[in-house]
Amino acid sequence: MFSLSTSVQPQVTVPLSHLINVLQSLKGSVSSRTSATCKSTQNKEYVPESEHLHAEPSLRDLGLSDLGKQQLDDLMNNVFPKEKSLSSAHISNSEWKSSHLSTHSFYHNKHGFQHLPGSMPIFAKPHSSLFHSVCSELQAWPVLVQSRGFKTLRTKTRRLQSGLDRPIEPEGFTPSFMKGFLTRDKGVDMESLDTLLKNKNIPDGQHDSFKRGFAEGFLKAQALTQRTQGRLQRTRLILLVLLLIGIYGISKTPFLSVRFRTTSGLDSAVDPVQVKNVTFEHVKGVEEAKNELQEVVEFLKNPQKFTVLGGKLPKGVLLVGPPGTGKTLLARAVAGEADVPFYYASGSEFDEMFVGVGASRIRNLFREAKANAPCVIFIDELDSVGGKRIESPMHPYSRQTINQLLAEMDGFKTNEGVIIIGATNFPEALDNALVRPGRFDMQVTVPKPDVKGRTEILNWYLKKIKVDPAIEANIIARGTVGFSGADLENLVNQAALKAAVDEKDMVTMKELEFAKDKILMGPERRSAEIDKRNKEITAYHESGHAIVAYYTKDAMPINKATIMPRGPSLGHVSMLPENDRWSETRSQLLAQMDVSMGGRVAEEIQFGTENITTGASSDFDAATKLAKMMVTRYGMCDKLGVMTYGDMTAQSPETQAAVEHEIRLLLKESYERAKALLKSRSKEHKSLADALLMYETLDAKDIKMVLEGKTLESR
Repeated sequence: MFSLSTSVQPQVTVPLSHLINVLQSLKGSVSSRTSATCKSTQNKEYVPESEHLHAEPSLRDLGLSDLGKQQLDDLMNNVFPKEKSLSSAHISNSEWKSSHLSTHSFYHNKHGFQHLPGSMPIFAKPHSSLFHSVCSELQAWPVLVQSRGFKTLRTKTRRLQSGLDRPIEPEGFTPSFMKGFLTRDKGVDMESLDTLLKNKNIPDGQHDSFKRGFAEGFLKAQALTQRTQGRLQRTRLILLVLLLIGIYGISKTPFLSVRFRTTSGLDSAVDPVQVKNVTFEHVKGVEEAKNELQEVVEFLKNPQKFTVLGGKLPKGVLLVGPPGTGKTLLARAVAGEADVPFYYASGSEFDEMFVGVGASRIRNLFREAKANAPCVIFIDELDSVGGKRIESPMHPYSRQTINQLLAEMDGFKTNEGVIIIGATNFPEALDNALVRPGRFDMQVTVPKPDVKGRTEILNWYLKKIKVDPAIEANIIARGTVGFSGADLENLVNQAALKAAVDEKDMVTMKELEFAKDKILMGPERRSAEIDKRNKEITAYHESGHAIVAYYTKDAMPINKATIMPRGPSLGHVSMLPENDRWSETRSQLLAQMDVSMGGRVAEEIQFGTENITTGASSDFDAATKLAKMMVTRYGMCDKLGVMTYGDMTAQSPETQAAVEHEIRLLLKESYERAKALLKSRSKEHKSLADALLMYETLDAKDIKMVLEGKTLESR
């Protein structure tokens, strides 16, 4: 309570809260009147003073009518003290205090317009407010009331009472994205069902229906939520089971098995292969290799026969040869002949990305083999696991596998009764420690078969299909120089497929020849549309090769001539040597060069120099290679002698020029010989070309009949 007491009047008690409200009302009225006064001044409109004072409360409304003049004067002096006593008659504008704490922009920001020109900035001025009315009634001094030139933050209660309905910002600065993050989990205020009915303006007659529908929707949503949770639980269970199964499977891998010391996957037993249906009778064309391996079979069958004199069983046999020559078949035949367990492994099986896996597999393989001795271990593609050891920062542990293999073959522990057979077509890549005696004691070369071997292989595979009894396998064997056993098997299979396509009952020589040409020259291009002019050029080109080959001494016998496009060529003349040539004479090499030149010479003689074609490019390549080998490797040049020239870039310019001159001389002489021969045999040349244009393909008998002037009545 706030008390005012004097000696004249009795004590009057005024509530303090009421007095605070009065002061707040006073301040609000002063601020509003100031704003109104400024706007009226700007618009130059006159507002009567009665309108300003009409809403102002009187002393009676404030509950101060019982106070005397002296008491109110004391109250004014206590609440609003004055610096000096002034009379109302002497009050002027110069006596008001002006505050220059702010610039003119604050007045514009506050009221929206600049102050009038020539007037002073008013920040503290008298107002016709409540206290002015009180003072005028009591004839008291005017009151100085401050008018704020800018807004300031008040207390929380003042902001709420002034009508600010925005939420109160917390102390300090919080970014907007942090506000959303902090308030995202705050739920929406729950409404009661009655409040929802009232807010939605639902009629009274539909309240029950609305509540019933609301309840049904709630129950359905709850059931859906339960089903969703049930499916989620089942999915989690399935994922957990799959995760456990995956962890169990990963634990069996070499990496985790090494980490967790669970080597069950690496220590699993290696089952041998029982070979009983393959013997040396199934191996054809490699008699020397069969004889070498026959000794190994005797070692395995009767080891006491060789150890009684103090000898030891061989540790290993290395089979070396081109692909497809039967190295794997020989190893299986050894196991089948000896009737012992046969362990098969490929060199790539020991190569893994995990450290120590290859060495562990080598140990398991030899441990199982020693437990079942005597036996045979066959490692195919040995160069993959037994390559030369190098120091590589990329593979620092790559030598562990071969080191384990070396230790198992000839290490501190013996492996009596276990014979290792390795096969490779790249023996240069093997480590020197692997091919030394004591590890691979025997090295057997498995070459490509000769004519006799190819004939045996063809007869072996021809027995498995239906063939014409008149087939001569030796003729096909003579025309397949350089074929391996796998190539000959493919040839027979292609012939069988061709006979099936032609709906024949058996395979004849025609299908075998077709399969041979397809393998050597590619498939026929019957869909290729070649005009008459190109066909004629091709016929004279191929007949030129045939004429030179037929009338040149030491040339290979002709097998076939055709102008049917095959592969990249438009025609072909194939030769059929009587026997395999292990070495060739100088006259034979020159004859091959003359035959190669026959095609271009025929085009030049028949069509002129301006009409020669590019079809002789491959012929010139073959002739140039032969001439270069004769000069630089075979010592068949009188001027350069018997000296060989390997790297021509290392030779002097004079030597290079001399070698090139001799090669050009050989090619020029060959070209002139072929040209002279074709000019002397122009009649036979034309007859053979016409026959090729008519029949497209001629065999050796047909070519002989045409050159002898006979007609091809059988065709």
